[in-house]
Amino acid sequence: MSNRDISRRRMLIGTGATVLVSSTTSAAQADPFNIDTISRWFRTRGGFDEDPRRGDITGSVSPTNAPVAPQPQYQPPTDAHEPQPVPGQRPPLESPIDYPIERVNPASIKPQFRRQLVRYSGREWPGTIVVDTKNRHLFHVREGGMAMRYGIGVGRSGFTWAGEAYIARKARWPRWTPPAEMVARDPKAAKWPLGMPGGPKNPLGARALYLFDLTGRDTLYRIHGTNDPSSIGKNLSSGCIRMLNQDIAELHLRVTLKSRVVVLDHQAG
Repeated sequence: MSNRDISRRRMLIGTGATVLVSSTTSAAQADPFNIDTISRWFRTRGGFDEDPRRGDITGSVSPTNAPVAPQPQYQPPTDAHEPQPVPGQRPPLESPIDYPIERVNPASIKPQFRRQLVRYSGREWPGTIVVDTKNRHLFHVREGGMAMRYGIGVGRSGFTWAGEAYIARKARWPRWTPPAEMVARDPKAAKWPLGMPGGPKNPLGARALYLFDLTGRDTLYRIHGTNDPSSIGKNLSSGCIRMLNQDIAELHLRVTLKSRVVVLDHQAG
């Protein structure tokens, strides 16, 4: 190989990226990394024997880079408003579709359950979530003795709980997997043994915050949205804290992982 050829190959390594970008930008601004242009550029300069999409840099196809047959992937329902289970297929933790959130007219919600900024005299640090199940309110504590208060739906008799937890995970349009005891007692839940895909009909609603106890164990309780706005202000859930979708969407944006959650025990004392 001549000194001139060596110099050309060094230029290929040292300045090739700049040349490629500049030569393709004017012709294909929408796709500045055009693989056809790049492979043609390398082949004309002795860099590739074959199209680089077919194998390694010499053009040969090896077992490690041979074309891989496409794997079946979860397909979201074409009609998200009427999802149907697919045998043997478990939906993803979050829907691949970011559905628009249908806002509920605040006028349809009782005044005490509408989202509002209020004074807060508790001792919790800013950033803490405080759940008052008795009055069906959730407070997100802020600076300066203030808190954003939301109306919530809580557990019906026999399904309430109290204590401390922290937010271990956040999800958008989450999958709902009913627990085994719910599957046993509720035919609607039995329809989804592998989980119901996230979407407007999912009972977890638009967002979910997953609560773990202080030992790092999943409590199985969630703060989540709802597909039934009329449940806000009522005791209807299986222990989870439900909110309007527009409210949980705002809270989801404001809280961080590891945020402390306090569910008040109204039976104590």
